[in-house]
Amino acid sequence: MLISNHMINFFHTFNPNPIFLSFGPLHIYWYGLFIVIGIMMALAIYLKIAPYYNLKKDTIIDLVFWAVIFGIIGARIYHVVLEWSYYYKYPLDIFKVWQGGLAIHGALIAGILVGWVFAKKNNLNFWLLAAVAAPGLALAQAIGRWGNYFNQELFGRPTDLAWGIPIDIMKRPLEYLSAEFFHPTFLYESTGNFLIFLVLIFFHIWIIKKKKFDNFIYFLIFGLYLFLYSVLRFSLEFVRIDATPVFGIFRFPQIASIIIVLLTFIILIYKIKKDKKIG
Repeated sequence: MLISNHMINFFHTFNPNPIFLSFGPLHIYWYGLFIVIGIMMALAIYLKIAPYYNLKKDTIIDLVFWAVIFGIIGARIYHVVLEWSYYYKYPLDIFKVWQGGLAIHGALIAGILVGWVFAKKNNLNFWLLAAVAAPGLALAQAIGRWGNYFNQELFGRPTDLAWGIPIDIMKRPLEYLSAEFFHPTFLYESTGNFLIFLVLIFFHIWIIKKKKFDNFIYFLIFGLYLFLYSVLRFSLEFVRIDATPVFGIFRFPQIASIIIVLLTFIILIYKIKKDKKIG
């Protein structure tokens, strides 16, 4: 309880600086640091699990290399498109990735495309690659969200809760200038992603112990990641206040989450019917 109180007090009083280290005019940002740590941890998890599925180390490293490059590009393009009204006025800011602005849905789309092409080119099972990658991906998201904290971005609505975080007045939306403390949605999502990571790791342990090496189960693992993250993201969007297109009562990331869940269930039904026909 004492540790919890210290943590709550820390979040309630600490004012983060986006810069981790400075060497003259050269700056290393927390945002980039957490992204790198997340990528390295994801790779470590991938390499730890891969041998149980007879996947070679070089294969995993090659896949992660291309997935990271195009994932970052896809995440940035997705973000820029959603915020085009701003980037149209300040086009040079498109390249200032260290200021934040990497959308996970864009990274997912790009990563899935890269994985699909890589699997076809190397005659590998796409669903196996996706299933083995899923836990590391969730862990990378859990780590990467802390970069948003130090950038003071993607926070939630004003709150009087003890763990509310202070936001610099220059970072607050105009309608909330008088508020001081806001929901730490980065922490909510980070915690949720870490729990998803634990769930996916549990299922991999079960598969390995029971030797349930089956293409349908591989799909279920990756589908479970997509479903759990989409539910998490859909829920948190009711608290977040960052600018994004709104359609009716839903924010765009909520619509993207709904589409992902629907597509996952459509593929699931298709695979069930296909397996029955084969059986």
